[in-house]
Amino acid sequence: MPRERVLDRMRADSFLGVHLAVNIFVGTTLLWLLLRVAAGLNPIWAIASLVASSDPQVKQAFANFRARLLNSLFGCAVGLAVLAVGGASEWKLPFAMAAAALVSTYIVRVPTMWRQCPITAALVVASSLTRHSGMTGAELGLRRVGEIILGCLFGVVVSWLMSKVWHVPVVVKQAKA
Repeated sequence: MPRERVLDRMRADSFLGVHLAVNIFVGTTLLWLLLRVAAGLNPIWAIASLVASSDPQVKQAFANFRARLLNSLFGCAVGLAVLAVGGASEWKLPFAMAAAALVSTYIVRVPTMWRQCPITAALVVASSLTRHSGMTGAELGLRRVGEIILGCLFGVVVSWLMSKVWHVPVVVKQAKA
C-alpha cells in the first residue's frame, strides 16, 4: 500500500490507531513497573485486560471497562460457586464455562464482553486444577481476577488521562458503498 494512502487513512480517523498504540504503550509500561518490578508478579493478565479495555474514545473505554468488569465478576462468582460444590475436577471446567455463558447472556446482558464471563470462570476453575504455587487454586484464581480488574482499571484510566493530553474527536464511521 502506498505511503500516501496510509497517511491519508491515519489523518481521516484522527490518528486513532496511533492514539491506541500510545495508550497501550503507556498502560503496559505502568502495569509492568507496578506488578513486575514493584510486586514481583507476572503482569500478563493485567496487560491483556488493559488492551481489551483501552480505547482512544473515552466513552468506549468506559463501556469496555464496565462490560469487562461485570463479566469478570460474574465469571469469578460462577467459578467459585462451581468449586464450592465438591472441589476441583476436570469435568467442572466445561460446566463452569457453560454456566457462566448462560449467566452472561441472560443475567449480565452486556454483549460487548460477554465471552469474558466464561473465560474468567475457566481461570478460577483451572487455577484450582493446576496449582503452580503454595496458594490454593481458588486463591490463585481470585488473584488472576484481581489482575484482570486492575488491568481494566488501568485501561480506562490511561484512556481518560490520554484524552486530556491528546484530544481525539469522535469519529463517525460511514459505511462503504
